[in-house]
Amino acid sequence: MSGAGRGVTPGAGSEAGQGGSAASPGSGQDRPAGANPGVGPDADHGAGAPGPSQADSGAKAEASGPAEDLPGADGARAGSQPGQPAGRRGRRKRSFWREFPVLVVIALLLAVVIKTYAIQAFFIPSGSMENTLEINDRVLVNKLVYDVRSIHRGDIVVFNGDGSWDPGTPPRNTNFLVKFGQGFASMFGFGHPGDILIKRVIGLPGDKVACCDAQGRVTVNGVPLNEQSYLYPGDSPSENRFDIVVPPDRLWVMGDHRLISDDSRDHLGEPGGGTIPENAVIGRAFVIIWPISRWRFLPIPATFEQPALNAAGASAPAAGDAAGLLPTRLEPSSPAAPLALGFAAAVPVTWLQRRTRLRFARRRAARRAARDPAGRPPSA
Repeated sequence: MSGAGRGVTPGAGSEAGQGGSAASPGSGQDRPAGANPGVGPDADHGAGAPGPSQADSGAKAEASGPAEDLPGADGARAGSQPGQPAGRRGRRKRSFWREFPVLVVIALLLAVVIKTYAIQAFFIPSGSMENTLEINDRVLVNKLVYDVRSIHRGDIVVFNGDGSWDPGTPPRNTNFLVKFGQGFASMFGFGHPGDILIKRVIGLPGDKVACCDAQGRVTVNGVPLNEQSYLYPGDSPSENRFDIVVPPDRLWVMGDHRLISDDSRDHLGEPGGGTIPENAVIGRAFVIIWPISRWRFLPIPATFEQPALNAAGASAPAAGDAAGLLPTRLEPSSPAAPLALGFAAAVPVTWLQRRTRLRFARRRAARRAARDPAGRPPSA
């Protein structure tokens, strides 16, 4: 041990004394002739019991033994440190692959929930809502908005046309589990999404909607609408004449490209007089997300903010002409948007549950160590 090298052992002391005698003539002259350099009071003292300086040296040697062991232990710990990150990386890698299926399942479930109950993307296949919505636009539809507020005039709504205008099964409310199952099936292209349409709400229940006044404008409760901000350039408000009071729980809807839009005006002779049931509404289109150059929100035009519109009118409905035009049937967009939202929401959820699980595991380990102190490493 290096402590022994730094300390002075009895054998090393005699050798040093002999070396000193050989090196300095003076020390040899002080001793009597024939005296044994290894015998004498000093020699006996050195050979029998260590002197004060030798005892101190021996104590230092003994003290240096554990001190020598400490750097070795530190070295072992330091040597283990480079291996620990690799072990942690290995554990993290194994942990990631164990957590990945959980992440996928959570993301898929969240995507179905988001698509079914919150937000869904739709593809615009025709031009009956131009120029507000153009062919190949993708819009996001908020399905929760009408749970917190009523439908407003000017809203662009997506609704199920089955039983509204076209023959088919009337829209009906379904429970949570049925909706979830339908959303899960439609996520992968199964099931029948229905005849999904998109139009702008012009009249609410009780409103008197008519066309046209002396300036050729559509009126609601006798108040003319200034529709130039959203009508297709060159279109008149309507080529068809109509005058109807919207029945309870129903809506009067029209497209923005009036010349080619198949809307309430063209279904006056059908049950409901061209209106659609409120419970057929799926949600409100509130933003164009694709293409990027078309990205923008879809606000309610200012003309629908006129306070006089809230005055209800009453009149007998009048029949009008009907024409087969473009109904703007929508197609559900690819599940990429809800899946992306699902993964975005699943990452923090998975991270939180993993952190919570690891925190509980550390607490359990600390409690086990407190109960079994003998298993702790010895203190220095």
